[in-house]
Amino acid sequence: MAPLTEDEVRRWRAHAQGLYGDAAGARTVLDAVRLSGGLQAQDAKACRLQVWARTRPADAAGTSAAGAAPTAADVDAACGADRREVVRTWLMRGTLHAVAAGDARWLTALLGPRVADSYRGRRQRLGLDEDLCARALPVLEKVLAGCAPVTRDELVRRLAAAGVAVDPRGQAAAHLVLYAAARGVLCRGPETAGDSSTYVLREEWLEHVPDTGPRGDEALAELAVRHATAYGPASAADLARWSGLPLGSARRGQAAAGDRLTEVAGPAGPLVTATGTGPPPPAADRVRLTGHFDPYLLGYADRDLLLAPAIAPRIATGGGFLMPCVLVDGAVVATWRHERRADHLTLRVEPLPTPTPPPDLTEPLTTATTDLARFLDVPTRWEWTEEA
Repeated sequence: MAPLTEDEVRRWRAHAQGLYGDAAGARTVLDAVRLSGGLQAQDAKACRLQVWARTRPADAAGTSAAGAAPTAADVDAACGADRREVVRTWLMRGTLHAVAAGDARWLTALLGPRVADSYRGRRQRLGLDEDLCARALPVLEKVLAGCAPVTRDELVRRLAAAGVAVDPRGQAAAHLVLYAAARGVLCRGPETAGDSSTYVLREEWLEHVPDTGPRGDEALAELAVRHATAYGPASAADLARWSGLPLGSARRGQAAAGDRLTEVAGPAGPLVTATGTGPPPPAADRVRLTGHFDPYLLGYADRDLLLAPAIAPRIATGGGFLMPCVLVDGAVVATWRHERRADHLTLRVEPLPTPTPPPDLTEPLTTATTDLARFLDVPTRWEWTEEA
C-alpha cells in the first residue's frame, strides 16, 4: 500500500470522529460519545455542541431513516438521572470527560492514579495534604450516600460539618473533587438550572451498570484500540498526548492490542489504525462546525495536518482553550463565534488564511445553521465577520 497522503489522513481522521462524510442523523448521543473516545465536558454548552457536530444530519430537515437527530435536551437527558447513559468524570489528561457509563470504571482504574498523582503538588499548595485527602474520601462516601446530586458549595458545607474543612473560596474544593473522582469515589451528576455542576457517588450512580470492563494491560490495549478507532491513523505519541499516559505506556498498549491494530504508512512515518477501518470515499458532506474544546484537535501530539501552523494561534489560544472551527475535509479553514439575543442566535464566521483556499461555504454554512437552530431550539442565522 502506498503511503497515505496528507489529505487522506485528514479525511480518515475526520471521518473516524463523525466529522466528514455520511449523514449522521441516525447517531445517538451515546454514539457521538463513543465516536470521539470521550467528549470534553468541562463546559456543558460546549459538550452539547460536540454531540451536535457528530450527529448533525446532512440535510436541513434534521431527520434520517432512523428518525430525528438528537437535540441539546437529549444530551442533558443522556447524562441525567433517568437514563445515566453518559457519565462525566476526570480521565484523559486529568480533564473532565463525558464517556459511556460502561467505560467509567475501567477508564478511572487505568487513568485515575496518574491523574491523582499529577496534581499532588497543586493540592499541597492549596492545603490539601495527603492526610486530609485520605480522611476526606470516607467522609465523602458518607455525606453523599443515598442523597440527590449536590452542588460543590453544598458538598463543602457537608464536609465541614463532618470535620473535614476545605477553603470554599479558592480552588481547593475543585481539586479535592478531582482527587475523589480519580480515586473512583464520585463523579459528576446532572447540571442544575444555569449549568451549575453537581456531584454523586459513582457507585450509586452506576448501580445499573455491570462492572465488566478490562483491567491492567488489557485495559491499556483497549485504550489504544479506542484511540486508534476515534483518532487513527495515529502514532504512539498521539496516544500518549491524548490519554496523558507516558509514551512507554502508549507503546505497550499498542503492542498489547495485537491484531486489533493495523500499521499503515503515513506521510511522515508509520501510523496505526483500528483493524478493519479504512479511508472514507470522497463525500458530499465535507463541511462541519465544531465548538469550543472539541476533542478532534486534542488527539494528536502534532496537529499540523489538521490545523496549519500559521493559523494555530487563532484556534489554540492557550491554557487548553480551543476556539470553534469550521472544517472542510477535516482541515480547519475558519473560526466562528455566536452572539445570543433574546429571540435568536447569530453565528459570525471568520475565514482564516489557509494554505489552500476552501470551497464556497455559503450553502453548507446555511445548512449547518439551520440544523443548529433545530438542535438548540433557537432561531439561528450566520454572517461573515468580514468580506470572504
